[in-house]
Amino acid sequence: MADVPEPDRIEGAPHPRDTPRLFGQQAAEDVFLRAYAGGRLHHGWLLTGPRGVGKATLAWRIARFLLAQEPGGGLFGPPASLDVSPDHPVAHRILAGAEPGLLPIRRGADEKTGKLRAQITVDEVRKLRDFFGLSAAEGGRRVVLVDAADEMNPNAANALLKLLEEPPAGATLLLVAHQPSRLLPTIRSRCRELRLSALGPQDMGLALHQALGHDEDSAELAELSGGSVGEAVRLLAGGGVDLYAAIVALLAAIPRISRPDLLKMCNSLVGKDSDIRFDLTVRLVDLALARLARTGATGTPPIEAAPGEARVLARLSPDARAARIWAEQASELGARARGGRAVNLDPGALVLDMFLRLESAARMAAG
Repeated sequence: MADVPEPDRIEGAPHPRDTPRLFGQQAAEDVFLRAYAGGRLHHGWLLTGPRGVGKATLAWRIARFLLAQEPGGGLFGPPASLDVSPDHPVAHRILAGAEPGLLPIRRGADEKTGKLRAQITVDEVRKLRDFFGLSAAEGGRRVVLVDAADEMNPNAANALLKLLEEPPAGATLLLVAHQPSRLLPTIRSRCRELRLSALGPQDMGLALHQALGHDEDSAELAELSGGSVGEAVRLLAGGGVDLYAAIVALLAAIPRISRPDLLKMCNSLVGKDSDIRFDLTVRLVDLALARLARTGATGTPPIEAAPGEARVLARLSPDARAARIWAEQASELGARARGGRAVNLDPGALVLDMFLRLESAARMAAG
């Protein structure tokens, strides 16, 4: 099972426990620090917000911070930040996966298939009994980090709820949730929420430089990714910025999309990683349609995510009527293409069909 990937790691980026700084989420950090300094540290914290904006990184920062604090507080008053020196013994142990006061709860591997399970099972949550039982005699703080809590199956969720209802002394539970509405209402009610927000271009640039070690065009990526660093890393890995520019170029040619250019895009969906490329193409077409709908509804194109995009959006979606047409396409075309792929239809043919339908939709929007 050693080669099973970690379920909370984004391919191509450092794991959240290895990420030294968190950008753009100072407000959430301040909320936690005020609660800690004021002696109002809740036993359960629910970290919410869009996927990929730093929820897991903040959870690991909080865990490292709590476990590094001296009993009874330090000599110089309440800490001013969640920063912990990388030379601190707790930081070393967490990086090595050897911190006895911390238990991450994540999706485990299926012993039969060797692959990650689709959900967090009750067996993972049951590890908490041994974790708290073995450490009860030692005293001190204990931290549980659940990532992602909305991946728990019903039995796992109910088992965790019992712990939230009667938490052991010194226990802090950090629940990362991408879709908190999927959690039991009783779990949500027993946690204090820390809401994280999407990143702007400046924070996106800093976070990407930290993750990748080089600079990227953060303005375009912030738009395409919705302010999510995780999504930006995925886009960069899949050539998403260039692909979106190619999609915009095809839309710019409407009412008559260039057939050679369209066939070139469709032909790129064969061979190795075709499903990954197909999924990315469909997601970016979905995004382009959503941006067309927003342009018509608001009368103003969003910040450009590709060269010349604003002009294309304004021409194809000049008013609310056009916005409704593009919104309908956004809700239908992606689902149609994904449904076709689910029954093994050719991905190139499915993308070709999408753009031919977009030509028809453009004619309706112009009429």
